[in-house]
Amino acid sequence: MSSVSPSLSLVEPVQLAVRGMTCAACVGRVERALRKVPGVQEAQVNFATEIASVTWRPEASAPNPAGLVSAVEDAGYHALIQQPDAPVVEEVVPWWDVWGAVILGGVASLPLVLPMLWGAHHFWPAWVQFALATPVQFGLGARFYKAGWAALKDGSGNMDQLVALGTSAAWGLSCWLWWTHAQSAHAAHGGPDLYFESSAVVITLVLLGKALEARAKRQTTAAIRALQALRPDTVSRLGPQGEVTVPLSQVLVGDTLIVRPGERIPTDGTVTEGASHVDEAMLTGEPLPVAKNQGDRLTGGAINAEGRLVMLVTAVGGQTMLAHIIRRVVDAQATKAPIQRVVDRVSAVFVPTVLVVALLTGLGWWWHGAGGELALIRAVAVLVIACPCALGLATPAAIMAGTGAAARQGILIKDPQALEVAHRVQVVAFDKTGTLTQGHPRLIDWQVAQMTSMPSIPDWDKPQALRVAAALQAGSEHPLARAVLEAAKGQAPLAAQAVQAMPGRGVVGRLSEAGGDAAGLLALSGNWGLGSARWVDEQASPVTPALKAQADAWAACGSTVSWLMRQTQVADGEPAWQVMAAMAFGDELKPGAAQTVARLHALKVRTVMISGDNRGAAQAMASRLGIQQVVAEVLPGDKADHIQRLQQGEGGQRLTVAMVGDGLNDAPALAAADVGMAMANPEGGTDVALQAAGITLMRGDPMLVPAALEISRRTSAKIWQNLAWAFGYNVVGIPLAAFGGLNPMLAGAAMALSSVSVVTNALWLSRWKPARIA
Repeated sequence: MSSVSPSLSLVEPVQLAVRGMTCAACVGRVERALRKVPGVQEAQVNFATEIASVTWRPEASAPNPAGLVSAVEDAGYHALIQQPDAPVVEEVVPWWDVWGAVILGGVASLPLVLPMLWGAHHFWPAWVQFALATPVQFGLGARFYKAGWAALKDGSGNMDQLVALGTSAAWGLSCWLWWTHAQSAHAAHGGPDLYFESSAVVITLVLLGKALEARAKRQTTAAIRALQALRPDTVSRLGPQGEVTVPLSQVLVGDTLIVRPGERIPTDGTVTEGASHVDEAMLTGEPLPVAKNQGDRLTGGAINAEGRLVMLVTAVGGQTMLAHIIRRVVDAQATKAPIQRVVDRVSAVFVPTVLVVALLTGLGWWWHGAGGELALIRAVAVLVIACPCALGLATPAAIMAGTGAAARQGILIKDPQALEVAHRVQVVAFDKTGTLTQGHPRLIDWQVAQMTSMPSIPDWDKPQALRVAAALQAGSEHPLARAVLEAAKGQAPLAAQAVQAMPGRGVVGRLSEAGGDAAGLLALSGNWGLGSARWVDEQASPVTPALKAQADAWAACGSTVSWLMRQTQVADGEPAWQVMAAMAFGDELKPGAAQTVARLHALKVRTVMISGDNRGAAQAMASRLGIQQVVAEVLPGDKADHIQRLQQGEGGQRLTVAMVGDGLNDAPALAAADVGMAMANPEGGTDVALQAAGITLMRGDPMLVPAALEISRRTSAKIWQNLAWAFGYNVVGIPLAAFGGLNPMLAGAAMALSSVSVVTNALWLSRWKPARIA
């Protein structure tokens, strides 16, 4: 059935596509079989996706993925290894294979049912009923005998056993009544009441339910199929022989590709020639096309709207952003939610319990004088109506639909654990820069210190201060560094040596005569630093009153203030830092930032801002947004500690906290939070975001934060609705059948309806769209 690729990484979890499972009890059977394979640490099987995820023990010397396939097939199912970087490919099943058995069963069962509707229960002769019911029982129903027998040999129970036992009992009772009546003295005076129609109709209804269930399950995987469809089959590659059309699988990193208007971007890369607008809606949920020019990043799967683009390939195959997105959605749908583990334990004892209840039902009716015929019919009804399928589908169907709907809106959920926790979030902590603000600060103003005596720098002024700051920031990718360099364009450049970043504080470097612009540089030579107010305080650097007043005024208006310092020699010979200038940086709020906070407050979620900025700037920005609690002047490494303090709450009450950051320097805080939400940014860091957070927001729209909480709450509600229906159905249906309220045919119809209704209820999540506030 399967071959194992040599490239399969044995150190990574292995995923298998498992075919042939019919109910939740089959899940436990496959998991037990996989866990018996040497080297396997854990095995999880998702009934809705039919995917098994296997984790190896760290000490396993030679894991054998082929042994997993053998174990599954020995258990009576079929398995196929999924390649690590390949998305789940849907198994194409011919239409007749799905619906053919239902149609044939309906054709044979309808003549048996119609006389009942007309009030003539034994309208057809017994031999006609036998001829119609027997092919359905042992032909179309053969699958139930095979699967039931395989489970029995494994020492477990499943739905197939219930169907096979129940329908066989109805068919066997009918044959017995037919034979005994033919031998009696009353054979010439009409026939007995037979139950061939019950066996045929129940099997047909179960097959119908399975067909509808498969169709509904296919709709829950629509998000994955839509993402898979974003990959073009062929691309136009530019080489020595000119433009050549090649399969996408032959493209390598470093290739040059041509993308014409209307074509999909085949893989990740950068624009080397041309300009256009690109539609990234399927990847990020962003409805408006994004302008792309030379040097801009392109993401595979997006649509080139207008201009011709030439791109340099930077990632292919499983390393592309589209592959990461697909893998994230697949992993989320393949992993079990915590509540599902409880359901699986219930399902494991469900079938044996039902068999005992059916036996007691039959014995009870027979004990009270109902006769063996009626007692057997009541027991058959109990066997047929009990259905563990709805229990097995309740949680995964809702998770599949919820994660798929979220992915279409640009919200990637790592696993069901994140989904389950997110709906309980009580506090959302925001990083400021790049999350609530644009992340593109600009240098608004700067002032130099006015000293009464500064013999070493006689002409110290604003242009010189800007040149020194630009020298320190040259080559840095920090947003404030880019703002300084942008403001210094046109100035005579200086060069700094031994530049070193001080995390959470700033940057230091040295200017010397060899640094360029020798004329006048001698006065500027020495060690310089550009950093935060925290650094100034730590160094106990004096600030002139006028400069301090100006900095306070900038901070009160929401600006971020950085300080330019120079290391000098003091009287005792020890070097000290002297503040030479202050610089004010401003950043604009993202569109929708204030609406995001308002929406979270409407959801009864408290908001907190955690920022490395000075308190004045952070407080001013928080006031504009409506955020009440501000934690300012925090080092990146200390953000995690503040998250833990928020989790402790007040009065010893543990709070569920979500952290929203850009996924770059917020990784410790994202990991410390109950739910980490990483907001991807166009300048990079998306790969870090995908690894660091439980939820990744694929575009920089802060409104995705409340949207993620909303879809989590809706999905959680659907899970509990489905579980309530599945448990309630069995709790009500089994006693009803046991006390004679349902005959086998109605029980079979109810069983089919239970699974279909659970999946259909989950599919309502596919229509979800995030709420907007005007």
